[in-house]
Amino acid sequence: MSDTMTKTIDSKLETDIVTIKYNNQQRYQATRKVTLIGIVINILLSIVQLIGGVFTYSQALIADGLHTLSDLASDFVVLFASKLASKDADEDHPYGHERIETVATVVLGMALAGVAVGIALNALDRLIHFEKLLQPTSLAILLALVAIVAKEGLYQYTIHIANKIDSNLLRANAWHHRSDAISSLLVALGVAGSALLQIPWLDAVAAILVAIMIFYMGVRLILDSTMELVDTSVELNKVSKIKTFISQLEGVESLHSLRTRKMGSKVLADVHIQVNSYLTVSEGHYIAENVINKTTQNFPEMTDITVHIDPENDETTSPSGKLPSRNELMKHLTPQLQKTGLADNILDIVLHYLNGKIDIEIYLITQLTNENMTILMESCKNCEAVGIVTVHQKIA
Repeated sequence: MSDTMTKTIDSKLETDIVTIKYNNQQRYQATRKVTLIGIVINILLSIVQLIGGVFTYSQALIADGLHTLSDLASDFVVLFASKLASKDADEDHPYGHERIETVATVVLGMALAGVAVGIALNALDRLIHFEKLLQPTSLAILLALVAIVAKEGLYQYTIHIANKIDSNLLRANAWHHRSDAISSLLVALGVAGSALLQIPWLDAVAAILVAIMIFYMGVRLILDSTMELVDTSVELNKVSKIKTFISQLEGVESLHSLRTRKMGSKVLADVHIQVNSYLTVSEGHYIAENVINKTTQNFPEMTDITVHIDPENDETTSPSGKLPSRNELMKHLTPQLQKTGLADNILDIVLHYLNGKIDIEIYLITQLTNENMTILMESCKNCEAVGIVTVHQKIA
């Protein structure tokens, strides 16, 4: 293969697998910037909605203003959590602090659910007591349209940054902005119905619909984050892709027991890979390191992978678990080898725990006579745990 073709292939592979990785500080700075922009916009928008809702007599607009205030609270939660989560791993948190983002998302979801219940109860009270219903003016429609544009713009900007740095917390906040845009659309429709069609209860119904949406988003955030806290696996299709990728790497004969879990934007995993039964420890370690390096390159979100090397499939049983250790085996063999005078000729003894037996490789310094060879083999075979015995002799 020509050098040009090789470089082209290598370049294509790099393009396929390389994804920009952001360290904790870079992710925090990006999160901080987009969140501060969201805070400023939400402050201005909530003021406009609440004051406008009072002067235009729109309960739905006031409800949407309270929703925007909850966004402001969530922005501060995001800012605080992302700051703590940006800290590097330490002795108390060897896997990092990303779970702080997850806990913060649960708190954010609970706050949203609480706000939703309050809005819904107030709107229901007005529906039950018609004398409390308000008749919004047409100006409320314009204010609702302003809110739609502002919140949709916040969604587009936030989701762009969230995908860029792969932040679940920021992504959740982005969808929070999108739900706000949709709720503001419902407000606009409700206000339009009340103001233009002179149906006052439409405004209260719109407020209830907004409350339902807020409550749904809160519960969704709580459930998704709780699943992460209890170490739920990543999506099944992603697990399947990881399995396929690892199984095709050099030296990997098969794999099993792949376990994954999320921690903020990171994915942690451990896996058992089966390799050739007679590999040296160093080569097995090399294969494990290669699996870790290649997998983290191809799946950048996977930042911590533990690879367990198996010389045979131990997924269902452990046939070698009850076999004697090296010390126990040598206590049985050494006396017999010393009696025959063979102990001093042995350079090394390599043990392979396979198929419920111990296969032995013996390396000798000098050649043995056929008689001594027979004695050596019989000494090894006298132990029930011993399987195949191989002797390597020095030829010259």
